[in-house]
Amino acid sequence: MAITIRKQEKETKSVVGKNIGIDLGTANILVYVEGEVIITNEPSVIAFDYETNEVLATGTMAANMIGKGHHGIKIVSPLNQGVISDIEATKKLIEISLHKIENINIDITESTLLLCCPSEVTQLERDSFMDLGNKLGVKDVFIEQEVKAGAIGSGLDIFSSNGSMIIDIGGGSTDIGVLSLGDIVVSESNRIAGNYFDGEIMDHMQYKHGLLIGKKTAERIKVEIGSLRQKIEEPKETWVSGRDVVTGLPKKITITEDEIRDVLVKPFESIATMVLKVLQNTPPELSSDIIVNGIYISGGGAIIDGVDEFLHRKVGMDFHISKRPMTAVVDGTKLLLKNRGSYFVKPTD
Repeated sequence: MAITIRKQEKETKSVVGKNIGIDLGTANILVYVEGEVIITNEPSVIAFDYETNEVLATGTMAANMIGKGHHGIKIVSPLNQGVISDIEATKKLIEISLHKIENINIDITESTLLLCCPSEVTQLERDSFMDLGNKLGVKDVFIEQEVKAGAIGSGLDIFSSNGSMIIDIGGGSTDIGVLSLGDIVVSESNRIAGNYFDGEIMDHMQYKHGLLIGKKTAERIKVEIGSLRQKIEEPKETWVSGRDVVTGLPKKITITEDEIRDVLVKPFESIATMVLKVLQNTPPELSSDIIVNGIYISGGGAIIDGVDEFLHRKVGMDFHISKRPMTAVVDGTKLLLKNRGSYFVKPTD
């Protein structure tokens, strides 16, 4: 009996509360745990058994089921345009994400949880994020804007008096912010982002080629040959398979980089207009800093070829791609968790 008690005490001591940062994106969920690397970076998708509501798969495995499931499987993307649309599915997705690494023992109730959200979400939407943390049993939950975390993760010193500007082009929303002294001074957000680009590609394939394709195919096209460069000397090509709208039979065609560029130009012109609007509302002193430092781009949209060149041409300022654009937001949660409640960096011990 004494041996059993000592074993239980040892196991109890090993389970501790930790700082947890979550980038709860429409396309991907990324989780950072204090003292560890990013433990989760997977699609924000979860699959349930339609009858029992049992979780069948999450992340990549669930995403691979999209468009291929049957009536017995319910595939859910619990976030829509950066906002929680199914709080129970989101809760389950986070729970599973946190416990995928067996050697990390976390006492959720004693942890501090940071959830990142778009800067223009409503108070009702913020309440749903807070409610999510409470449903997980976390006592200490707080929310920060994605642009703030993304700027830190991009290497910008947002706590100084110098102005910094970041564009986070995610899956569900594009967020733009000017930051100084640890907080957002001017911001703008809209729903023209990764999923919108995919929808535009799907519409183009249907109306130009009479081909119905799914979201996964549209995303693959965007990643493989998506470009915004003004001059493409040797355009890349890729094949596309789908269903012919006339015959209803499978059909396969080849499309070029130039063609997809024409599809992407219009939504990125809207993003350029957003950038100009933010710059027009930025205080003059901060504007001068941005001219010197340039504007940084993070998120999945940052990896589209030539996005910095395109925005430079439209806005007339220097643009830089973040070193780790796909993980910039969750990378930034590390400092925000340490620095909670203060606009200035706390001195390290």
